[in-house]
Amino acid sequence: MDKNKTTVLASLFFLAGLAQTITMTVLPVEALHIAGNAADVSELYFGVGVASFAGRLTIPSLTRVLHRVGVIALGALATCGSAALLATTGSVPGLAIGLFLNVFAIACSDIVLNLCVLDHVARSELGRFESKRIFFAAAPYTLGPWLGVYLEASIARWVPFAVSSATAVLLLAFFLSSRLATRPVVKTTRRPSLNPARYVRRYFSQPRLILAWSLAAGRTAWWGMFMVYAPIFAVQSGLGAEVGGAIVSIGLAWMWSIPLWGWLGRRFGLRRLLAAGYAATGVATFAVALAMGTSWIGAALLVLSALAAETIDGAGNTLYLRAVHPHERNEMTAVYITYRDVAQLAPPAVFAMLLAVFELPSVFIAGGLMMVGLAGVTRYIPRRF
Repeated sequence: MDKNKTTVLASLFFLAGLAQTITMTVLPVEALHIAGNAADVSELYFGVGVASFAGRLTIPSLTRVLHRVGVIALGALATCGSAALLATTGSVPGLAIGLFLNVFAIACSDIVLNLCVLDHVARSELGRFESKRIFFAAAPYTLGPWLGVYLEASIARWVPFAVSSATAVLLLAFFLSSRLATRPVVKTTRRPSLNPARYVRRYFSQPRLILAWSLAAGRTAWWGMFMVYAPIFAVQSGLGAEVGGAIVSIGLAWMWSIPLWGWLGRRFGLRRLLAAGYAATGVATFAVALAMGTSWIGAALLVLSALAAETIDGAGNTLYLRAVHPHERNEMTAVYITYRDVAQLAPPAVFAMLLAVFELPSVFIAGGLMMVGLAGVTRYIPRRF
């Protein structure tokens, strides 16, 4: 694929990232305000995760009926509906529905854009493209979390939600103009599609796909913990919501270093990069819990732990993209992307139980232990990676 096409694809990920990140820090702070405490926020995110998991599995069928353009359009509509609810609701049910629509919209764009990557980027170029994709997403992930809170506080509560909706519509327009959905470059053999139960079973019968899914779920669970509980930490420690947004933005700003980590992964192997990244993230996260009594030190350690986590993102989705069979792309991608739902589902359930007994530091202890455990799992990555 030529450089212009890869730039177009990466730009689509940029727009999808902006639509998501502009409300990223606003949502947990709003949830804390409406629900009242961190334990109830965890229960709310758990419920949304259950619904989102079921919703995501419908997307392959929707893709066959509506085609990829239709699914992107559905995602834009869900983003607008979510924004309207979240900007106006003051109730837990309204918040829950708005969060569900937000997650479903992200799933629509994720699945379609990943399928476009598989159609237009050669297998040998996937690792290089992943670094480029994440680099393009660095700007919205750097500015969005802080900017959303700032716009809400300085202008009006509805502004970040309006920006999210406008960006989702712009993503749809750009996707239509790119024609990526109708002109695949990488040819594949078409086979009859499996029903959902069979393709889930088929996915988890392949060890390399299980490994890719497990590591991606753990990585995403950590980032979910960071993006939800870092702002809650800032609010509860007296630093304030804007500082919470700044912590998330600075932590995500390490994305600019991803091309370096991607190069190191190609130079020394993804296996080594991921082992070091998961281990360092686990140790730094555990240290956040130990320093919880001093708010600014805790904030600095959160930012440091995010730097360690970004080394993992240098690999992107390369493990999955190299493992999936071309003729199973639609179904397997739909299952693979469920790592996001499980990452949203399992941690809040665990954290809700922990917070019912312990204080907020227990969240960071659990997150640190999870990442250290995943560092051990990386030994199953093939050495040639």
